[in-house]
Amino acid sequence: MDASTIAKPHDRLADWLADDMGAVNTLIQTRMASEHAPRIPEVTRHLVDAGGKRLRPMLTLAAAHMCGYEGPYHVHLAATVEFIHTATLLHDDVVDESAQRRGRPTANLLWDNKSSVLVGDYLFSRSFQLMTETGNMDVLRILSDASATIAEGEVLQMTAAQDLATDEAVYLQVVRGKTAALFSAATEVGGVIAGADKTTVQALFDYGDALGVAFQIVDDLLDYQGQSSATGKNVGDDFRERKLTLPVIKAVAKADAEERAFWSRTIEKGHQEESDLDHALNLLHRHGALDATQHNAIAWADKAKAALSDVPAHPLRDMLIDLADYVVERIN
Repeated sequence: MDASTIAKPHDRLADWLADDMGAVNTLIQTRMASEHAPRIPEVTRHLVDAGGKRLRPMLTLAAAHMCGYEGPYHVHLAATVEFIHTATLLHDDVVDESAQRRGRPTANLLWDNKSSVLVGDYLFSRSFQLMTETGNMDVLRILSDASATIAEGEVLQMTAAQDLATDEAVYLQVVRGKTAALFSAATEVGGVIAGADKTTVQALFDYGDALGVAFQIVDDLLDYQGQSSATGKNVGDDFRERKLTLPVIKAVAKADAEERAFWSRTIEKGHQEESDLDHALNLLHRHGALDATQHNAIAWADKAKAALSDVPAHPLRDMLIDLADYVVERIN
């Protein structure tokens, strides 16, 4: 297939990296096996088979290739990143009491919470085994730090998500933890394993960080204006789950006393009625919260593209620039 004929940038990335991704998938299948606990591959395969773009491991592979890497360990690192991501999804669905992911029942619904948590722990352990096999201490440090930051971000979100005092700075801290940390680690380790210079490695980190922030902001925006068939979620799931995401934070900042009482009742206290989602959407539109959130997402995507100006020219660099544009194009 000619990569130039594929419209979406993540599809072009997948085409370019097809051989490597095949090796990543084989390694994932091998390492998620368990001789003594068949529940582990059952639960993991359910989530893996649900699809997903495998964007994070592709970022690692692309970064390594852009920096001229020819060794085997970019595959290990890409699989590591995917294991960390899959583990966090299993844990997140338990914490959020979710029943659906990517349009399918969640693992905790099909099995139970204990299975999801313990299999997530197993995948975290597998990810550390994989990263140590590279023999690169910088890689181990980056991915270990990212794992800790992700957990910290999730805990912060748990305490801040239903507190109307949460502002945009705290929201950004949560997003940088729970989402952007793995994006930036994925791109950074690709450069590090390739032995790239500090300027290039920093540029790759900055790209992943900004792309991850844009990605999460868009996801939070699509929860209020996306199509269920495309997002795999129902419109308003974040509202029903009482998550104080950026659109609501912006609306709360402009709320009068009556509106603030509404947000307090529905988000902080969790007393929701059938018509509350429609009213919430009206308030978001009234205060321009959705448009302002979209502008934030575009600004972060622009930061991601600007970061790549310090990376040597490469066809994959062009695809990553296009990917940043595509992340925000999903809004339309």
